Amino acid sequence: MAKDKSSIKPTEAELTLLNVLWKIGPATVRQIHEAVSERQKTGYTTVLKILQIMHEKALVIRDESNRAHVYAAANSETQTQSSLIHDLISKAFGGSTSKLVMRALNESTSKQEIEDIRQLLDTLDK
Repeated sequence: MAKDKSSIKPTEAELTLLNVLWKIGPATVRQIHEAVSERQKTGYTTVLKILQIMHEKALVIRDESNRAHVYAAANSETQTQSSLIHDLISKAFGGSTSKLVMRALNESTSKQEIEDIRQLLDTLDK
């Protein structure tokens, strides 16, 4: 049975490339490689291969109208994050959002982040 493409979760390497695309927008392999190379040593052909796999998995779309193919994220950062969080809550926290939040807040949360969370909760209460 084929897996529904909307349920495919990106790997860590794929998320690295998606983060670049969300930040800079549609880009060529060379542009994506340059952005990734600022943070980690990765070969051009590795980036190209990952993008090809991501295209097969429908994680990115590819514009082939120019000589250099231009890749773009198929889903927004928010959509992808929501999907990953839903999966994490389901698998690691027994479906409990509050358990996830409690675990996250037990880690090093800054005062500013706590204030932002308070504001969000106040907004949700209204």
